[in-house]
Amino acid sequence: MAKKKQQSGGTPATVALVNAGTAFTVHAYEHDPSSASYGDEAAQALGVTPDRVFKTLVADVDGELTVAVVPVAGSLDLKALASAVGGKRAAMADPAAAERTTGYVRGGISPLGQRKRLRTVLDDSASAHATICVSAGRRGLEVELSPADLAALTGALLAPIGRVPGTP
Repeated sequence: MAKKKQQSGGTPATVALVNAGTAFTVHAYEHDPSSASYGDEAAQALGVTPDRVFKTLVADVDGELTVAVVPVAGSLDLKALASAVGGKRAAMADPAAAERTTGYVRGGISPLGQRKRLRTVLDDSASAHATICVSAGRRGLEVELSPADLAALTGALLAPIGRVPGTP
């Protein structure tokens, strides 16, 4: 992967990557507003398996907004997220609060370059891949980078917070 140079039209996520000197690749695709799932749409458009495309979700853990980054192939285990950060209860955050706090719109929330840096937990399945894709800060734009770089840039804790379909 080549490091991209900062260019006009970049998002806060790509600017953060450039400023950190991190190797990454940007993938753009035409977002279909009628798509039922932003993550599945990204995986299909990029020709990447859904276990390598990660969605960024914002949850409320005991009154504190927390970012969860999990594969689009599964779902977020809220109980596991709360446990990972030493909390008791987690629920999905109000979408308006998530957008206001991160500075991104739903379906384009990136774990990188957020307006207010939130505590972040990355599903530990990410470490099984050399690179993963996450939102680059807007619908139809993904950034591919190593899970280790993503964790380092976000201060993420790696924990088993994803739930794979077909498992309890």
